[in-house]
Amino acid sequence: MISQEFTLLLARSQFAFTIGFHIVLAAFTIGLAQFLLFLEAMWLWRKAPVWLSLWRYWSKIFALNVAVGVVTGVMMEFAFGTNWSGLSSRAGAILGPMMYLEVLVAFFLEAGFMGVVLFGMGKVRPWIHFLATAIVAVGSIISAFWILAANSWMQTPAGFTLGADGRFIPVDWWAVIINPSFPWRMAHMTAAALLGTACLVAACGGWHLLRDPQQLAARKMFSLGLWMLLVLAPLQVVLGDLHGENTRDHQPVKLAAMEGAWDPPAPGDGEPMRLFALPDMQQRRNHYEVAIPHIGSLYLRHNLEGRIHTLNQYPRDDLPWVPGVFWSFRVMVGLGIVMVVTGVAGLVVRLRGRLWRARWLQRLTVLMAPAGFVAMLAGWLVTETGRQPWTVYGLLRTAHSASPVSVQMVLGSLSAVVLVYLAVFSLGLWFLLRLMSRPPSPDESEVMPDVAERTGQGVAHPKGSSQ
Repeated sequence: MISQEFTLLLARSQFAFTIGFHIVLAAFTIGLAQFLLFLEAMWLWRKAPVWLSLWRYWSKIFALNVAVGVVTGVMMEFAFGTNWSGLSSRAGAILGPMMYLEVLVAFFLEAGFMGVVLFGMGKVRPWIHFLATAIVAVGSIISAFWILAANSWMQTPAGFTLGADGRFIPVDWWAVIINPSFPWRMAHMTAAALLGTACLVAACGGWHLLRDPQQLAARKMFSLGLWMLLVLAPLQVVLGDLHGENTRDHQPVKLAAMEGAWDPPAPGDGEPMRLFALPDMQQRRNHYEVAIPHIGSLYLRHNLEGRIHTLNQYPRDDLPWVPGVFWSFRVMVGLGIVMVVTGVAGLVVRLRGRLWRARWLQRLTVLMAPAGFVAMLAGWLVTETGRQPWTVYGLLRTAHSASPVSVQMVLGSLSAVVLVYLAVFSLGLWFLLRLMSRPPSPDESEVMPDVAERTGQGVAHPKGSSQ
């Protein structure tokens, strides 16, 4: 029994390690693809050289991110057949087609036009290149669509029937794909990808402004990143609230773990908002709890006396690891609040005409460079660990989803994955920081001379230019 539990823990750790890296790279790909599309649209519309300079600057980072992300994605796909054959056997009729469509439609769509995007600037007509960039951007969203549809189905399964052998058989593909949690998960994850990109763009701009306050490209990056935070961070708060309502209705144990709610409040009292607590799985209670009465009901039920399901209503074997879910949720929410405040601070400073002189704000954005992706990882931990001990929520336990392999085999594959990932990711991170530490080149006239000639615009050094 101990050997089986340890093997399961190793298999889960391997998958968590693999997807933890991949989700950051995939989200950055989604966000950067949309950002590159915006930059190229601005270049074609305004013809200002700074937009082309920024496009070329971020396209290099995009290429690096895609190259590293492909390695992590391939490894994740193989994990289903090696460590999770039980899940593949039982749910393969549903998950298999969605994973296949993700590769066939999205991955090949992106890969097919990636070469045009990265190497076609100045070699094909501008509208053809823009179309290729748009296809890659749309392809990244389609890829997220199928992956999140599969994940959401495991969270809130629908549109299936159980066969005599326990296999999940699809009977309504629309219900399978557009399952109860999918719309909110898709919206929430897309916004998270864009927010992670916004934090990095703002940080990059702030970093270069601290060294050269007159650099136009850095000003554009800093300004765009703050605009994205101002719009997306409050939107993410709304989407998170709607997603939380969906979780309340379809995964009540997960919500109880997020709130650290072991027992219902006293009669007449509402659910408190727990700011701090140390959940104890053995005693099934919180230690050192600091809470504000009734406020939890306000955002959970939109009144002051609403109730939710509590953890002690469920058997111990049906509970997730409450401390991890509880604190991951607070990390996600806390960083979300900081992003909202940063976006609002950027607007206030902008309206006062001090955006380029606010060095404190530039330093803050540099510190917040990883904030979007850290918040996204925390949210992923809430989502995935909160549904434990199930892979298909309420129907297929994680222990029944694992492959019948030895501890030595899983330990060996986990060690290999850790070594390869750390090497690839470390090298990729080193190149990323090296690329971002250099300011965008102001001279891009050699890239698309035909466009510069047709528009009658020479390439001027951006230093000292107005925004």
